Amino acid sequence: MTTPIRHYDRTWDEIEEMLESAQKRKQKWKAWFDQCKSDGDREGMMEAARNSKALDGVIKCLRWTLGEEGVSHPLD
Repeated sequence: MTTPIRHYDRTWDEIEEMLESAQKRKQKWKAWFDQCKSDGDREGMMEAARNSKALDGVIKCLRWTLGEEGVSHPLD
């Protein structure tokens, strides 16, 4: 297995923007879940729940990276 090439050139602003974007996307998936639920669309609900849960991990990781107080290690 080869070692990935990393440049470490992301700014804190870029990371904070990504966090904000992830939080907005999570809200959209939550709204989609609610819409699918009211429509009785079980497949849509499952897709929305999967994507929302994945974004929970992204959000926690970004918050941890930014050193936000009270955020435990993302793998815990």
